[in-house]
This record gives sequence, C-alpha cells and structure tokens, in this order.
Amino acid sequence: MGAALVEGLLRVEWCQPSELAIIQRGDAKRDALAARFPGVAVFTTLEADQVDENSGVVLCVKPDYAEGMARLCAAVGVTRLLSVVAGLSTERLQACFTGPAAVIRSMPNTPVLVGKGVSAITGGAHCSSSDLEWADSILGAVGLVVRVTERQIDAVSGLSGPMPAYLYLVVEALIEAGVHQGLSREISSQLVIASFEGSAALLTESGERPEELRYQVTSPGGVTAAGLRMLEGRAVRAAFLEAVASAAERSRNMAR
Repeated sequence: MGAALVEGLLRVEWCQPSELAIIQRGDAKRDALAARFPGVAVFTTLEADQVDENSGVVLCVKPDYAEGMARLCAAVGVTRLLSVVAGLSTERLQACFTGPAAVIRSMPNTPVLVGKGVSAITGGAHCSSSDLEWADSILGAVGLVVRVTERQIDAVSGLSGPMPAYLYLVVEALIEAGVHQGLSREISSQLVIASFEGSAALLTESGERPEELRYQVTSPGGVTAAGLRMLEGRAVRAAFLEAVASAAERSRNMAR
C-alpha cells in the first residue's frame, strides 16, 4: 500500500522525488524500493534531522507496529500523521504523541495499486481543514476519497476495505459456473471479467441506480429472472449484509 501511494504521488507530480522519503527496515526491501523509485530517499529508520515543520508522515505498517512507529514519529518532532493502519482509532494514535498532533485515519482499498482505489478519511481532535486537505490530496492521487466521521470508519472497513475480496470471490464463483456449463476456463474468465468491467462502467456513466439497471436486463420469465430467483432463494443478498456487518465488527474490536 505504501509503495502504491508513492507511485501515485509521483505519477501525478504531487511532489518531486527528492521531497519524499521512505522508511523501510531490512536491507533487501530497502534496496528494492530505492531501485523502484529513483531519487526518493529510502532509510531504515526515522531521524530528527529528516523532519521539519512542514513534514508529514504516512503510517503504513501492520497494526502490531503502528503505535511504536507513531511514538517514534512523535519523538523526532512529527506533528502531522496520516494512518492507513486498519483498526486503530485516531484517539489511540494521538495518545502516542506528547502534544497536539494532527492525526488522520484512513481506510483505502487495494485498487490504489492501479490508481482506482477508494479511500475514506476522518480527522482526529487536533485536525484542521488544511490537514484533511493534505490527506485528501495524497489518497486522491490513487483514487476516490470520501470524508466520514470516526464512528463511520469501521463501516467503511467492513464495506469498501474488503470489497475487492468480495468481488473476486463472486468473479471466481461465476467463472467456475461457466466451466460447469461446458465453457473453457479461458472463455469463461473472459466473459465474466469483461462483463464486470462493462457493468461497472455502465453503472458509473449512466448515472442510474443499480436496481434500475437490473430491471432493464431482467425480462419477465426470462433467463436473468430465473438466475436472480435462485440467488434470492439462497439468500445471497443477506449473506453480503452479514459479511459487511461481520467485517465492520472486527474492525471495531481491533480498535479496543
């Protein structure tokens, strides 16, 4: 995720390579990032002489390391931090700082890797509008950004955060269904993936609600109606509702 953000920022010329720095432990990973992003400094630790009053940090580590890294940021004088760590509230991260700091919590999803991500952001108690605009500009380099409240961020974590995995599971199942009906896996994959891409484009460009588009393709007594009847009978809609609720609750539990 961190590398995707760096790539997106450089692609849209958000800054010059010399204005970015990456902190990456481990020589092999550090060397790989240095080769991938020429001109971007890659360090194994964060030092005070790398920070000034205009510096901001994007915290992109596993949850177990997040608070330790936030305390390091505080120790070297960082006062603006954008967290892309799942499950950690702005309050917990703010507690790592001895004084006021602008802490912004976000939840991006993996399509940031192709510049099509969806991210939600929420600001902590000491955030100003300029702090949120700074975070918005970073995540906006790799997709859409929406602003939500802290209470809503767990719902985002259950919905758009894992949504790529939800959709990949549906794609996988439909490809397998095509194979079961006698299609080759290659042809079934082409049909399913291209249909997903085209359907998403139609939904975006038409401006119509999804239920309206579904009605348009569902003729009374037709093949689509037969397939949808089976899905509703197997409670697929309810399964998605429960999946999002379960993921959101997991995010809430991680924050405690």
